[in-house]
Amino acid sequence: MIPTKIVATVGPASESADVLGRMLEAGVHVLRLNMSHGKQAQHQRVVETARRVAADRGLHVALLADLCGPKVRTNEIDPQSAAIKPGDRCEIVRDAGRGTAARFGTNYDKFIDEVNAGHRVLIDDGSIRLRVRERRPDRLLCECEMGGVIGTRKGLNVPDSSLSISAITPKDEDDLKWAIGQGVDFVALSFVRRADDVQALRRTIRKLGADTPIVSKVETPQAIDDIDAIVQASDAILVARGDLGVEMNVTQVPFLQKDIVWRCRRAGKPVIIATQMLHSMIERSTPTRAEVSDVANAALEGADAVMLSGESATGANPVESVAMMNRICEEAYAFTSRKGQRRADVVDERLRVGHESDPTSSAVARSAAMVALDLQAKLVAVWCRSGRTARWISKYQIRRPLVALAAQDRMCRRMALSYGLDPLLVSGELMSGAAPWEELEAMLAAKYGLEAGDVIVEVGDPRARERGSSIAIHLVGMCPA
Repeated sequence: MIPTKIVATVGPASESADVLGRMLEAGVHVLRLNMSHGKQAQHQRVVETARRVAADRGLHVALLADLCGPKVRTNEIDPQSAAIKPGDRCEIVRDAGRGTAARFGTNYDKFIDEVNAGHRVLIDDGSIRLRVRERRPDRLLCECEMGGVIGTRKGLNVPDSSLSISAITPKDEDDLKWAIGQGVDFVALSFVRRADDVQALRRTIRKLGADTPIVSKVETPQAIDDIDAIVQASDAILVARGDLGVEMNVTQVPFLQKDIVWRCRRAGKPVIIATQMLHSMIERSTPTRAEVSDVANAALEGADAVMLSGESATGANPVESVAMMNRICEEAYAFTSRKGQRRADVVDERLRVGHESDPTSSAVARSAAMVALDLQAKLVAVWCRSGRTARWISKYQIRRPLVALAAQDRMCRRMALSYGLDPLLVSGELMSGAAPWEELEAMLAAKYGLEAGDVIVEVGDPRARERGSSIAIHLVGMCPA
């Protein structure tokens, strides 16, 4: 098993049962539903197809619904009049009708009121740059500094402006209600600016009677300023480098990525690296050398997961993109095993996963990792109620099977974002402690090829109230004392 997980966005290129099935076989753990594109009926078909093909293959594949968030986008643009070049003048108006490059509207009513003269307006991840020359009551008069073709529903970034747009839009509320009704495993919140945004989404999810984990997308300067609080408030973090590189100096992005990965490791929160990881494979059958290095470095940094966007959603090579990403992660994992590389059999002395939030559970997780390494255990098995202890142990990246034992398929799917975590669905009798250890040992031995005398480290006790509070050591083929 390759420990770095793969998230793939589903779109027109990958929504068929055949392609989805081959993507799962190539290594996908999480399927992303991009609510910024497509209708709920289309996503509904993807949900049904994905669950069917995953069940046919006996896989615990998670579904992630990615909410649009407060993203300002262009309204409909006439493709015959969409080109703009440096020096051209254009107007951004309140009109919601069909526009052209010379005159178009946006989906945010207050855009004209909150962007001032002299501010930049960046379109489509900064590929087009406008400068506001004058603000009038009903329009912004702009001059093009960097040209291109303005498309329909392309994103607008205004790094010099502060917009008052709500973190959760009416569309998000509608999409969230649909996603909760479908039982998705994760919900991603776009354009998070502060921890309060995450908490507001969690309150909304609870009102809907759910406890769906939240993935916060870090893509604004405001989020960087409040990053520690956002990490603590979230269940996982997604480093969305596209908008982050538009809103901030693009040369800072690699270092922000490294810093966020480390903060998430310390906090015990899964972290996903995303945006243009294998972008050239949208059209080409092979990636560039720089893209290969990008994916490999994300894996080497300790990211839990890497993500495909257009490569799998609209590209010509969705299955090949997944297979390539899996191969790169496999090579990165093999590299760390070689002599002279990272000390694979020593716990990082700087790392105290989760210590600030729960020192006791943090000590158990760290001790389990150290015991497994000291005894050269073949496997670590963790009893999971919430899955937190298993996720914390995964942050130590101990290079041996880390098995999350759960009695619910939903809990197994929630392990899909965590580095190296392999979920195993067990019976209610095992989960309650009614069945003997030998029954579980036989399952583990069959699945992971264990032999007599191999060491298993068991974390937690299914009969205890706090399942992750103890550590036991077992030798395969010998009854526990």
